[in-house]
Amino acid sequence: MLESQVAETTTHVAEPTRRDFLYIATGAAAAVGGATLVWPFIQSLAPDAATVAAGAPVEVDLAPIAEGQIVKVFWRGKLIFIRHRTADEIKSAQDVNVASLRDPQPDAARVKEGKPEWLVVYGNCTHLGCVPLGQQGEYNGWFCPCHGSVFDTSGRVRGGPAPINLPIPPYSFASDTKIIIGQEATA
Repeated sequence: MLESQVAETTTHVAEPTRRDFLYIATGAAAAVGGATLVWPFIQSLAPDAATVAAGAPVEVDLAPIAEGQIVKVFWRGKLIFIRHRTADEIKSAQDVNVASLRDPQPDAARVKEGKPEWLVVYGNCTHLGCVPLGQQGEYNGWFCPCHGSVFDTSGRVRGGPAPINLPIPPYSFASDTKIIIGQEATA
């Protein structure tokens, strides 16, 4: 009798039932439905195109910027000043005794060679990050209204609590009237 029970259990294969089919169908529907609901959520976590492009280089057309004018642009969420300097502003910036400066840097090191009329600097005071006012202060450069830092027409600190000059972002000239901020010249 024991042999017949063993033979019966080993040869007995269960046929799929309607309940098994319902389990499989329900599981498949749940997987497809779950993916349909979850995918838009996952897509919403990706950064939008404007955010991705924010780190990309920015092209700026210099042609409409009048001599003596300062233009503000944003690159990577940071304010950038582009100043079209006059001949007098360039001369006064070049004639400074560099040894007398808090952060000694000649004017020629702050502009691109052959383009002294264009100054491109970050637009936040190096003291605590306030936005300085253009064409203000004793040197007609920038004046920070928050704590009184003074910068000349080359963006060099000349007074107040700012410890260093206005930094220069990476940029290059694509042509005589166009710069690309965020991209150094390749040469």
